[in-house]
Amino acid sequence: MGFGGCEKIKDFGDTNTNPNGTTTPVTAGLLTRSIAELGGREGGTSVATMTRPGYYAQYFSETQYPSASLYNLPQLEFNGFYSGFLNDLQNIIRQNTDPSTKDIVSISGSNANQIAVARILKAYAFWTITDRWGDVPYSEALKGNPVPKYDKQEDIYADLLKELKEAVDGFDNGLAVKGDVIFEGDNRKWQRFANSLRMQIALRMSKVYPNAGGQAATEFNAALNHSAGSMQTNADNVAINFPGGAYQNPWYISYVVSARIDDAISSTMTDALSGFNDPRLANYGSTPIGFPYGLNRTAAVAVSPGWGLVLKGDKIDAAEDVILMNAATVLFARAEAAEIGWTNENAQDLYEEAIAVSMAQWGYSGTAVQTYINQNSVRYDEGDPLERIGTQKWFAMYPDGLQAWSEWRRTGFPVLTPAEFAENDTKEIPRRYVYGTGEYGTNNANVKAAAALLSGGDTQDARMWWDKE
Repeated sequence: MGFGGCEKIKDFGDTNTNPNGTTTPVTAGLLTRSIAELGGREGGTSVATMTRPGYYAQYFSETQYPSASLYNLPQLEFNGFYSGFLNDLQNIIRQNTDPSTKDIVSISGSNANQIAVARILKAYAFWTITDRWGDVPYSEALKGNPVPKYDKQEDIYADLLKELKEAVDGFDNGLAVKGDVIFEGDNRKWQRFANSLRMQIALRMSKVYPNAGGQAATEFNAALNHSAGSMQTNADNVAINFPGGAYQNPWYISYVVSARIDDAISSTMTDALSGFNDPRLANYGSTPIGFPYGLNRTAAVAVSPGWGLVLKGDKIDAAEDVILMNAATVLFARAEAAEIGWTNENAQDLYEEAIAVSMAQWGYSGTAVQTYINQNSVRYDEGDPLERIGTQKWFAMYPDGLQAWSEWRRTGFPVLTPAEFAENDTKEIPRRYVYGTGEYGTNNANVKAAAALLSGGDTQDARMWWDKE
């Protein structure tokens, strides 16, 4: 295996060989593999392109076999995340910490830099897991314990913030990390991502700690004011580079390789974009016509053709990037923090900057952007500022359904109508995933203890710790 940069997913090879002929994993390969899995399709261990939260956030509609979009089949397993990319990331940390291996694996970057990157990605991954299920194994996970306890989400959040703070300050001036198919070993961009993630996690706690001097605001400000900065332009976007060939963009695999058309852009999204005269409509679907949201199979098969797939055709390419987090989302977070009094920044300026950055991500600038911002439906001073921020953030996060669903649960924006043919008991949009049957079979006592802490038990309607009415 060569180590000449490993800046593309195609560059990574055998994760269990190294120049000294030992069985120590090549950490550059582990890093690349974990990143590729983070950007992969749901059904494996995807985070970035999962579809179920996109149904709940009404970004997508199911076209042929509606089930998840009708809030059915709520029991979902998380074991694959632990045995997949989380295990790889923990292995990177372990190999760079163990005195018997740390010198060997330093060929893939300085020990400190590799550990910092792995800790940031671990924090991101655990954030996405706890925000789907709530309490999950954390402190006893990844240690070979087959029956780890479930940590409270409150405690997980506290440790994620600590991990990010320490990771940002843990980089050194040593060899850049190899196997990095996001930032190509750029430490400063990793620090900006970590600070931005820390701000987003802090804001997610806004209903628990709403006060300007509270825990969440304090964490937000510490990350905002860190000397490394935060994400502000699209050059800072956390984008996974899929080069094509053996490592293809997951939407391309779904639509082109597998020739499946199960997912469409929803009419909820296309109608909203059209109502705002939003030019991004031309990019968010292969056509500007959305598939009606929340139909059962009988109604779905009767829908007239012409509806759009998720994303425009040129964005469904084998070598297209997958975005884990974009700068616009961070700017909207700062706008909200300013609006609720957490910071002294100008909320309107940040709101408008966020819109402009999102538009630029999709190829729009100048007069088109200003015309959009000047509409009464978009102008910051023409309505409820938090509703404006929440709606525009929903537009800007597309197609990241998990973050859109999480923000809808936290803020209630935009206002969404549940599926007409919803099959769950309450007929309401789910607020969490239900623990999988596998956990009840292999870790029964601990999953039952976690379920007992949920109001109403282990249901998809139970609100998690930060999800306050």
